[in-house]
Amino acid sequence: MADVLIIGAGGVGQVVTHKCAQLPEVFERIVLASRTEEKCKRIASQLARPIETARVDADNVAELVTLIERVRPQLVINVALPYQDLPIMDACLQTGVDYLDTANYEPRDQARFSYSWQWEYQQRFKDAGLMALLGSGFDPGVTNVFTAYALKHHFDTIEELDIIDCNAGDHGQPFATNFNPEINIREVSAKGRFFENGAWVETEPLSVSKEFDFPAGIGPRRIYLMYHEELESLTQHIPGIRRARFWMTFSNNYLKHLEVLQNVGMTRIDPVRFQGVDIVPLQFLKALLPDPASLGPLTKGKTCIGCLINGKKNAQQRRYYVYNICDHEAAYREVQSQAISYTTGVPAMIGATMMLTGVWRGSGVFNMEQLDPDPFMDALNKYGLPWTETFL
Repeated sequence: MADVLIIGAGGVGQVVTHKCAQLPEVFERIVLASRTEEKCKRIASQLARPIETARVDADNVAELVTLIERVRPQLVINVALPYQDLPIMDACLQTGVDYLDTANYEPRDQARFSYSWQWEYQQRFKDAGLMALLGSGFDPGVTNVFTAYALKHHFDTIEELDIIDCNAGDHGQPFATNFNPEINIREVSAKGRFFENGAWVETEPLSVSKEFDFPAGIGPRRIYLMYHEELESLTQHIPGIRRARFWMTFSNNYLKHLEVLQNVGMTRIDPVRFQGVDIVPLQFLKALLPDPASLGPLTKGKTCIGCLINGKKNAQQRRYYVYNICDHEAAYREVQSQAISYTTGVPAMIGATMMLTGVWRGSGVFNMEQLDPDPFMDALNKYGLPWTETFL
């Protein structure tokens, strides 16, 4: 049994806390911390067992160190904003504690998604005998494990990888994002990027799309090519990939609103002077949009996230699809959050379990595909994200 410190009390933090609380045999003591402790207390009130709460500014390394030294956890689970990955990693190094997150670091002043900053911590974590697990969400996270599992069991070489993310849910709001609006809109409005024949190819935002027929009654939906951070690590760690792409669905309503907001400058991330005060338009927009946590009781439908893989086994070409279906209403009944938060939060808890029980161990900085996929795949079926595989 272990003590764990969870930093971040948004939708994903809520799911992680619920799921950790369901496993007292692993997570003996849980401390949930956020800049706004009231959010932590609200989550704590939902649980059947007591947890502790605390306030911390995750941008402030000194505050983080003080909290970690007081709590003395075996692991810090970072589900705060991606901007805060590096301060939390620095605090873990200073206090000698293992680290886990669900999304790569992003600087506040540029929409750039790269593991490069965190990979630079490799030697420091290794020298300290500590483990940092990066991207233990769904995409990144489960999609990385899906790919590693496919290579281990079904392919000698993976040649083409398409990660396809569909949210077929409906919350009934005119415009809202299913996770942090600032992070979501930065991601969607960035240029697309995919890997082909050893080089990266850049596209204009959402300029490449096609139809894909999803399982479980979801049916045909238009998917749009984007860049996502797991492509960077998978093309590094999975040998032989010739092409790797990431796709996501968006409703026409979402795209219409996003286009208008971009045209009037509301998605800008640089400061604008307004009545003597510097404001960042996207941060102001975030304050106007519905809190993603409020969408839980409103959202109906399903998500489908998976990997479509082409490659060879015993010199024979094969095509393979592995995916998860998650129901928004079922997720809300269990943890009072919708499926977007659920599909990220459950893998964070599973990654933490893998580390704390010693199933996944090592010194240094690791991406998910670098570790044995089998126990993680088993845990997905056990803890709420069952997967399906099929050969096409």
